[in-house]
Amino acid sequence: MSVLLGQSVAVLLGRLYFLKGGSSNWLSSVVQVGGFPILIPFYLLTTTTTTTAAAGDHGAKPPLPSPHTLTAIYALLGLVVGFACWLYSVGLQNLPVSTYTLLSASQLAFNSFFSYFINGQKFTPFVVNSLVLLTVSSVLLVFNDDDSSAAGPTSRVKYVTGFLCTLAASALFGLLMSATQYVFTSVIKRRTFKYVMDMIIYQNLFASLVTVVGLFASGEWKGIGREMEGYGLGTTSYLMTLIWIAVFWQLFSIGAVGLIFEVSSLFSNSISVVGLPIVPIAAIFFFHDKMSGVKGISMVLAIWGFVSYVYQFYVDDKNSRVVKKAVDETSR
Repeated sequence: MSVLLGQSVAVLLGRLYFLKGGSSNWLSSVVQVGGFPILIPFYLLTTTTTTTAAAGDHGAKPPLPSPHTLTAIYALLGLVVGFACWLYSVGLQNLPVSTYTLLSASQLAFNSFFSYFINGQKFTPFVVNSLVLLTVSSVLLVFNDDDSSAAGPTSRVKYVTGFLCTLAASALFGLLMSATQYVFTSVIKRRTFKYVMDMIIYQNLFASLVTVVGLFASGEWKGIGREMEGYGLGTTSYLMTLIWIAVFWQLFSIGAVGLIFEVSSLFSNSISVVGLPIVPIAAIFFFHDKMSGVKGISMVLAIWGFVSYVYQFYVDDKNSRVVKKAVDETSR
């Protein structure tokens, strides 16, 4: 629920920011990752609970990597997150929400591809079918002339820029989620929620540093005052829009990283794709986005691809339960 709610609301608010006068891609990137301090009280609570429980657990555990190794991992992942957030901001600024959301669904295809090499993900017929459908769904959007040629050559350039940036960001996030799963299973090797919070807090900390440096290095910070004064909904709404974007992206982070930890990066990504129909339909009512025939076909293919993957997950889960039951009966 936190994945669906966080992602859907954050994307809609992000588009609202640009439509009403916002223009800073780096500021938009900062608020995507900069809301992590609101998680610190919860983080301290989970750390205290984990420490107390661990005091009574004397079982042998694999050693944790050194603090320097963990810091390097979090810094590298944070760098990827910060750059991917900037790419997503460029995409959200230049594309209609419906197109942006459909294109973002390609995350699942990239995630499957990277998981094959990083996490040993098996390519069953249903997974391959899902990859093909999601790829075709994204390719169709290239031919969506309703968005790309609405206002002449300038609009076409913006559309291509947004398309390429969103596709690149989807690839980076697919890689990021596969790498995150690998870190949990092969590096940290712990199954407590504390390490989920560690991943979110420290990854977002380094991502925030990257985006803040980008904000100042690009000079976009100089226009924030003018942007606030000229915002279409007023100064207060400007601040509240940015604050709630930050809050809902953190809500998404908790759900997404938690699902990677408990199940897999692919399952986490597939759950985020469940919200695929929500955002485009909401965008039609709130932002008057056009739902062309090409977009409609793209959405159907993307949903079909998602269902194909979920069915494979259901089959795998069913088979694992049968094996577990057989092992239990044999042991008895």
